[in-house]
Amino acid sequence: MNDIKKTYQKWLNSDKVSSEDKQILKSMSDEQIADAFFKDVEFGTAGMRGVLGPGTNRLNEFSVRKASVAFAKYVLEKYPNAKKDGIVISHDNRHFSREFTLLSAKTFNDFGIKTYIFDSLRPTPELSYAVRYMKACGGIMITASHNPKQYNGYKVYDEQGCQLVPHKIARLLEILDGLPCELDVDVIPCQNKGETIILGKDVDDTYVELVKQTQVNPQLTKKGFKIVYTPQHGTSYVNAMRIFNDLGYEVYPLLKQCSPDPDFSETLSPNPEEKAAYIEPIKYAKEIGAKLICMTDPDGDRVGLAALNKDGEYVLISGNQSAAMLIDYLFSQRKAKNMLSKNGVMYSTIVSSALGKKIAESYGVKTEEFLTGFKFIGEQIHYYEVNGGPDFEFGYEESYGCLVKPFVRDKDGLQAILLYCEMALYYDLSGKNLLEVYDDLQKRFGYHYDVTYSKAFEGPTGQTQMDKLMEGLHSNYPKFIGKRKVDKVEDYLVSKCIDLNTSITTRINLPTSDVVKLFLDDKSTITIRPSGTEPKCKFYVGALGVNEKNSKANAEEIYLDLKKLLSL
Repeated sequence: MNDIKKTYQKWLNSDKVSSEDKQILKSMSDEQIADAFFKDVEFGTAGMRGVLGPGTNRLNEFSVRKASVAFAKYVLEKYPNAKKDGIVISHDNRHFSREFTLLSAKTFNDFGIKTYIFDSLRPTPELSYAVRYMKACGGIMITASHNPKQYNGYKVYDEQGCQLVPHKIARLLEILDGLPCELDVDVIPCQNKGETIILGKDVDDTYVELVKQTQVNPQLTKKGFKIVYTPQHGTSYVNAMRIFNDLGYEVYPLLKQCSPDPDFSETLSPNPEEKAAYIEPIKYAKEIGAKLICMTDPDGDRVGLAALNKDGEYVLISGNQSAAMLIDYLFSQRKAKNMLSKNGVMYSTIVSSALGKKIAESYGVKTEEFLTGFKFIGEQIHYYEVNGGPDFEFGYEESYGCLVKPFVRDKDGLQAILLYCEMALYYDLSGKNLLEVYDDLQKRFGYHYDVTYSKAFEGPTGQTQMDKLMEGLHSNYPKFIGKRKVDKVEDYLVSKCIDLNTSITTRINLPTSDVVKLFLDDKSTITIRPSGTEPKCKFYVGALGVNEKNSKANAEEIYLDLKKLLSL
């Protein structure tokens, strides 16, 4: 606590800290001071993300400048032509996103590095595309994705338009750790400063055209199939509506959620994983008689769906469910058109539903699983391109993000939203809604219910509790979860898979991560991992059952039994 108070006092005494921020610091309680200063804001599974405000564990001009100095040093060390090739920067709608963009650009320019920025906000997937299009040596996306309004973040990308994977980011973190504290980081501009260039409309135009080319059945009659769309006050409105209008979709934007509002004033949540995000879109859909609701999250890399069922109700569709349906739709249509590779591969993550894998394999498509974070999928796409295959067919995460075509190396909400609408339209023309389509999949491949639970661990005390929870799991694997026997454990911290029945241990060929996955004797699974973006622990349950109701009951029972076991 002494170090916390000392650092807090340093901020109060610094002439670099604004009077407004000093007033915020002075108004903090001891608990708030501890949370703001007990550590430096960290790079997690999706870059650096944190609450806005003064403090070392916060996103502010000092933490952003320090990260930019580290990234500048990183690219100059790694890429001989970094100054000429440059860095692309984009941002979302959040508080200080534009300011952080300009601050980062200036920092890179001071190191002699050219920067490319957009004239206003753009979605994360377009940043990934722009890095590739401009042949830049890296990229920065200022965003907190779907987090609440008090957050912002800083994602770093390599020359492939892919977020930095652990073996790449390790050097960046070394450089970052070697810098002075954020208040003491100074940049002396080099003699030949870099310039900042506003990207032209060709980046938007070529990106949008490539998204349009992801269609499988562009000839479908769209008249009469009404769709409600909301960008949740975020980045995708202009591009999404341009695509929908160009292709003739009957889309009705929820206009009050279309302005890039950093306070998310007209939505209860900008996160497509939350029921609250759908309240206003459902109201509008009922007014106009829409058959489908779709939304992109604020930085435009994820998509949420709600479909109209036979009873006239709008039912939310999870990321695992929408991906499963899209896998079946894409692969069946590609197979019928002789477009499905005989050497294809689909990517998912260790916390994604087993259903997607079963569907892909039924079409002869190989599957590979990675840790949470789409950067691992992006890196593997590049690896196989360089080494002659297999051919990319699809990639997705359970958290509502997927990639259809790899001209982007991150989740792409615009590709996803276009293909989800096409898929829903295709089935509607044959007399089925998406709920019926998903039920058909369950009948073919078994009833799967996948759900994510989470528990918050706020502040330094919470961090200690979460660390203790994970340490206990790593050191003493559970033998039973309630009445269910644990057959196998995958411990990603030590890269080992342990068969508890035979004691046979095999190696997991993935980067180490603070994750434990349990395989139960009824073929259910539960994965436990601390969030890489928020102070909470996540519990991913994948349960099987003889019907939908039974599989859901199994998932709930498994989680309740785990909570009891871990004293949560």
